Amino acid sequence: MESDGTRDARGTEANPVPRPARPADAATAPGGSSASYEGIPAPYERGAVPPRPTRAPDATPPAPAAHPGYAPQPGQPGQPGQSGSPVADWLDDPRPAAEPGIWRHRYRLPKAARQEKRLAPVTVVGFLVPLAAGLLLWSLWKQGSIPYQWALLRLLTPSDWWWGGTTSPKGYQGAEAITVAGGVFFAILVYAMARLGSWADIISHLVTSRGQPARALLAAFGVLVTLALVFPSTFGLGWDALPVQDPLFSLVVLITGDYAVFASQPLTYGLYALITLLVLWPFARIGGWWALVKDAVAARERAKTADAAARPITDRKPSQWPDLREAGQHEAADALTAALRAGHMNDVDYVRIGGMWTSARAEARIPSFTATVLRDGAAAWTHPSGQRDLPGREGRHDLPAGQVRIGRWTQGDRTPLAYGGAGAALGPETLATSLLAVGPAGSGKTRHLVRPVVESLGLYALAGRCAVVVVCAAGTPLGPDSAYDVVVRLGDPTSVHDLDPYAESRDPDEAAAFLAEGLAGDLDPTGGARAVTVLAQLLGPYRAAYGRFPTLPVLRELLEGEPEAMSALRAALASEEHSVMRRELDARARQSGSAGDPGPMLADRLAVLDRPAFAGFFGADERLARPFSLRAVAHHPLRVRVDLPERGHEDAARIVTRLLLAQFDAVVSVGGRSHFACLVLDDAAAAVTSESVRRIQRLRSRNAGVVLALRTVGDVPEPLHGQLYAAVGCRMAFSGVTTWDGGRFAEAWGTQWVETKDVAQHTVFADQPMTRLIHALRKLATGKAVTTEAVTVRQVERERWSASELAHGVPPGHAVLSLTTVRGEHAPPLLVDLRG
Repeated sequence: MESDGTRDARGTEANPVPRPARPADAATAPGGSSASYEGIPAPYERGAVPPRPTRAPDATPPAPAAHPGYAPQPGQPGQPGQSGSPVADWLDDPRPAAEPGIWRHRYRLPKAARQEKRLAPVTVVGFLVPLAAGLLLWSLWKQGSIPYQWALLRLLTPSDWWWGGTTSPKGYQGAEAITVAGGVFFAILVYAMARLGSWADIISHLVTSRGQPARALLAAFGVLVTLALVFPSTFGLGWDALPVQDPLFSLVVLITGDYAVFASQPLTYGLYALITLLVLWPFARIGGWWALVKDAVAARERAKTADAAARPITDRKPSQWPDLREAGQHEAADALTAALRAGHMNDVDYVRIGGMWTSARAEARIPSFTATVLRDGAAAWTHPSGQRDLPGREGRHDLPAGQVRIGRWTQGDRTPLAYGGAGAALGPETLATSLLAVGPAGSGKTRHLVRPVVESLGLYALAGRCAVVVVCAAGTPLGPDSAYDVVVRLGDPTSVHDLDPYAESRDPDEAAAFLAEGLAGDLDPTGGARAVTVLAQLLGPYRAAYGRFPTLPVLRELLEGEPEAMSALRAALASEEHSVMRRELDARARQSGSAGDPGPMLADRLAVLDRPAFAGFFGADERLARPFSLRAVAHHPLRVRVDLPERGHEDAARIVTRLLLAQFDAVVSVGGRSHFACLVLDDAAAAVTSESVRRIQRLRSRNAGVVLALRTVGDVPEPLHGQLYAAVGCRMAFSGVTTWDGGRFAEAWGTQWVETKDVAQHTVFADQPMTRLIHALRKLATGKAVTTEAVTVRQVERERWSASELAHGVPPGHAVLSLTTVRGEHAPPLLVDLRG
């Protein structure tokens, strides 16, 4: 059977990656550059001659709408900046770090959010009030006006230091003790002001929140001011010094008992150095001096190893390929920069080559990388399809940031200031937690969500970063066939590819689990377990006898217990080496016909796929279609679309959907996969089963995810509602959902603490005659009784979005979206304008 390499071991076929049929006028691609060079393991192997791209890499594509978030294509007319290339200028645009779900390209924190970072008045007051109180206490201490100021000092010092009944010192010991006491009180006072006041917030706002070197310079300025207060004479200043130096020297005198100790210069200068270090230490921590010094030393070492003296790195713009230059690969960086400026490189090329550079550096294959870049330039490691861009790209994509824009976060009381008015975006880091979208027909699930996501994943597949499988009804507008490597049209005689129901599995138990989930996944878990056992009892013996799994018509006969089929299989297992498999077959024969036998039910379900409309599909031998195995997405960055049967075959579509989800979970668990894998179900009503929910929960740790689109949660069995919402990390409720669906979202999103203000008006009843007269005149003039307002402010726990708000408060063309990244970052459920 012709497999096109999709069902063979990796790298053993000439054309291991399935591709769409080449157009009749397709010619040999010029150049014929290979995908794997000099030992660099490419993310895919390619054939000798790929299909011709739909256009030349430097041809002018259809001009997109002028938009700052859209990546200009090579050769596209634009307004080039200093680099002379619109693509290079777009790559050099700022992409600051932002909260999850925010479109990062040229993102700037809204003005209201920047104002929110200003110091609150209560913080300033919390700083000034302790400072004023400290100054007052220090003034009272200096004047000796604090009650019992010297009582503790007299208690801790010998009585012969003082004149009787007073704190007047007899000799130098008493005078020095008073100086030490003043220093101790000053230290306690400063510590208390720092702890009780808002000093930490002030320092964080003014110093530590800033980047380097501004943070270090501000800390250095603080050190100079503090040292000028501690050593004013050193700076030529005339004010009194803070009680830091004198108490320390007085303490040394009291310990040694003589002033002659200061004749030793090492001791004196050592004390001065100690004071200076004590002043420097907190400012060094505030200014981050140690980290700054470490970074400077590391940068100098890197510069030495990269021969920075001969080739200085002066430009950190992404279009200049700074990572390559820092590694000393200036020749490759210059070649790529020239290709970018000449308009021969697009955003897909940039991401693809950047990914290969990361792999080459991690695997110590930099020379091979450089040789490939110098030979092929921007066309290095082109996708086996020969395409370097998608035909008819519509969405707004930022591949370097890993995002596709789906709308705009609306401004409102619910929306945090950082999100208000910013673009809403999705990417692999959020899709890896899986996404559930619920909305009625016509709400925009396909147009505003599924299509942009599929298009973005297709671009990532061209860059070697992703494999995407799209399952949709025939005719769904999810891009032309040329945008996919494999298109499987089940039930269409003109389909180039067929679907392997066993996903190239060699394990009968694994294959039985696939089929059982597809055929009986919607039944109770006990029935599903029995179905797996029955299928394994047939698939194992058949594979042992014939070296392959049976076609679906043959499997149906075996499930029905046809005597001829069972006898033929038993005869094929006559040898002694198949004794174990004969026992399996005998066990199946004994169970056949019993009351609890799931065989007839499985045969009835299988009959849905064994119809004339599907003759030649699912591994049958009547057609010459290339069988496609979903296992190929675990090894290659493929773009696959499976068109489900049209009307009249709804049951078959449900079975195939469940089968594909089960296969996807199994194939992505294969180790060694570096690219992201995503399964997109445009209608996942039949795919949600108890077993599939458990599979979805495991995808997050396997660098894979699913996108599930539902018209209503009612299509899912009610016992699975809670499990489904808990299994996905991203949830999206479109306009028009029912209150029942909204209730499920409200439960999943939970509650939050909000501040409420209750205002009550109470009528004022006066006791004095004059006051009553004034109140009567006021009521006559205004028409309102004299009242007072009682305001009650409290924290209450309320739902983030209630079921009624989701059903009736979401405008058309909008949706409520919550996100979770693989790193555990969260974006609360917020309203998104999908048309923005």
